[in-house]
Amino acid sequence: MDIILVPGFWLDASSWSEVTPPLVAAGHRVHPLTLPGLESLDAPRAGIGLRDHIDAVVATVDAIDGPVILVGHSGGGAIIHGAVDARPDRMARAVYVDSGPLAEGGVINDELPAEGDEVPLPPWEFFEEDDLIDLDDELRVAFRARAIPEPRAVTSDQQRLFDERRYDVPATVIACEFPSSVLAEWIAAGHPYVAELARIRDVEYVDLPTGHWPQFTKPAELGAAILAAVDRTA
Repeated sequence: MDIILVPGFWLDASSWSEVTPPLVAAGHRVHPLTLPGLESLDAPRAGIGLRDHIDAVVATVDAIDGPVILVGHSGGGAIIHGAVDARPDRMARAVYVDSGPLAEGGVINDELPAEGDEVPLPPWEFFEEDDLIDLDDELRVAFRARAIPEPRAVTSDQQRLFDERRYDVPATVIACEFPSSVLAEWIAAGHPYVAELARIRDVEYVDLPTGHWPQFTKPAELGAAILAAVDRTA
């Protein structure tokens, strides 16, 4: 199976390096992506928006023969949902890592502090305590050293969706910061945050208790959870 890994904000393809070994060992083909504007600290970020990141994922899908599984972390969840919408007939499953599908008209996070055309990784004080669970001082130093500013428009562009066949693509949600039972409660209550997720016809939930960056805090466990979702799909 071909598995496309889409990182969240401030991260490139290398952020998946400790997650992919069990997937490769199981014989799967992994495609960790570095999205436009995240190639380096000096990469141009002006004019790069959400659709550019979605289009980069779609181009990777189009270069692969056969069905694919998309994995998106954090803001990457919105990006893979846009790709699912663009190519629903190519998708075997979408896996949302501490994230979920972003609905029509939604934005990923337009409250992040920007500097010109980019959004640098904010100080740790900006984040909630639950975001930082298990992210110890050593991991924080390593994360900040590798962080690349996010193109500003990616954080604030509105999602545009066109094909309701996206709701037929099976999904896995790997819940980290809070348990999947909370998501179930929000869906039952009709909370707008999970309205798009509630419309997907086949969703499974996996709990992986940790902070917002499980690829750093629990990479082996995340790799195993993704592999299990792939195996169930196959």
